[in-house]
Amino acid sequence: MRSSFIVKDVLKEISKTLHPLIPRAAREAQLLVMAFLDVDELWLMSHKNEVIKDTKELFDWVKRRANNEPLEYITNRVSFYSKEFYIDKGALIPRPETELLIEEVMKKVKDKEDNLTFVEVGVGSGIISILLALEFKNAKFIAVDISQNALDIAKINIKKFSLEDRIELRLGSLLEPIDENVDYLVSNPPYIEDGLELESNLSYEPQNALFGGKVGDEIIKELLDEVLKRKINLFTCEMGYDQKDKISKYLKGKKYKALKFYKDYSDFDRGFTLKVEN
Repeated sequence: MRSSFIVKDVLKEISKTLHPLIPRAAREAQLLVMAFLDVDELWLMSHKNEVIKDTKELFDWVKRRANNEPLEYITNRVSFYSKEFYIDKGALIPRPETELLIEEVMKKVKDKEDNLTFVEVGVGSGIISILLALEFKNAKFIAVDISQNALDIAKINIKKFSLEDRIELRLGSLLEPIDENVDYLVSNPPYIEDGLELESNLSYEPQNALFGGKVGDEIIKELLDEVLKRKINLFTCEMGYDQKDKISKYLKGKKYKALKFYKDYSDFDRGFTLKVEN
């Protein structure tokens, strides 16, 4: 293969390679080239005759994409909530539905100026804590993950948004590393049933961020127990589309103020907020 191409030819070559394998191959070709050259779409459209001299790494990227590796891991970029974040294989790629989790939290906090202490369990790439920290300027955030790889990725994103003094990262399982009083717990935990067959591209993502136990809701139930025991005022959590009844049943007879579920863009049950006290 030639070592140099002009932009319009490299786009054509990548699109041709990906076309039988990847939907929207032409668009993915554009995204790969933009990320490789670190340019925007306007530059790409206005420099179609520009020469790309060393394309070996770019075509290595194309091979990875042809093997169904997620584009985000190849380019180390992910767009979420109109912002761009760093991403790598140690953290789950954020899904559009998680925007609803963030919006749910924003709706539940009446005074954005409050000095609240938030804890996020399963911080992953850090996007949830970062977006909430940008919204709640006086809040403190403690972000926990069982994976050091995930914490390293979150650290890069936290630094990118200059939030090192407001988001503290801790290694550990669930709420074990937390001794402080917590006002609000937020989590997008693993909630898929162990052994469930998933799409092939999900094999690239951290499995401990996907599978939540034999039934799937075990981690959510552990978090609910901690919330009730510690009397954490609010807990917003993403969940599986089929877990509403199980969670409602698990909380039956337990002492709390309110439980409200919310739906995703496809009208599936996708999460809930538990209010423990007034």
